[in-house]
Amino acid sequence: MTSLLTKAGLLAAAGLLLGACAQSPTGRSQMLLFSPQQMNQLGADSFNQMKQQEKLSKDARVNGYVSCVAQAVTAQVPSSYGINDWEVVVFDSKQVNAFALPGGKIGVYSGLLDVARNQDQLATVIGHELTHVLAQHSNERLSRSQITGLGLAAADIALGTSEYRGATMAALGLGVEVGIALPYGREQESEADRLGLALMARAGFNPAEAIPLWQNMGAAAGGKAPPELLSTHPSNANRIAELRAELATATPLYQQARAAGLAPQCKP
Repeated sequence: MTSLLTKAGLLAAAGLLLGACAQSPTGRSQMLLFSPQQMNQLGADSFNQMKQQEKLSKDARVNGYVSCVAQAVTAQVPSSYGINDWEVVVFDSKQVNAFALPGGKIGVYSGLLDVARNQDQLATVIGHELTHVLAQHSNERLSRSQITGLGLAAADIALGTSEYRGATMAALGLGVEVGIALPYGREQESEADRLGLALMARAGFNPAEAIPLWQNMGAAAGGKAPPELLSTHPSNANRIAELRAELATATPLYQQARAAGLAPQCKP
């Protein structure tokens, strides 16, 4: 009987994995065990927790500037993703960091504005982080962690409880805040760079500013601990070279956006 139950469990697990196969926007195979509704709820819960734990910026100018850039970029997210409203929050912190969560949540740390020195550079970061959500990278990482560490009954686990909260928030890209480092993989980072660059270019932001942005990130390290975005989003010569190559695709999108009248005027 035990053997039969084991076989039945394995067959059920195999069925779950087969049913969870998907493709990223670039055609890469993904394993996604969670529904969009589940991910949106996890994102909302984690964002609410962040707002309770972190100091919120009360600087109207900074909030207005970040919201202006974020709104211009999110306006280019296709309606097929089902995200109609984006909540943007600026955290008052020297951290050089930003993140986006499923369910339309965006967090930007005020310290990022010391490195992302104009609207185009800030749009580069926001576009990158948004793409992690749109490409379901959080779902992918959380699904992988469930398979390798917590078993296949993931959908039945109350991930919002304290027992799983740290791992869940890390999978959502909040590792710095919860003390768990869980970097995105190289393929996920490459997708976020490519698709994020196209997204911000369609909004009328200059994609060429992605190069000095990541150069600023490297300079900000200055031989000390790197900015949080570098600790989880490695920046190196290869990355900059890939971004330079990607400008051949993103620049025409930028030119088309400008010709169509999309010219953001967000003032820091």
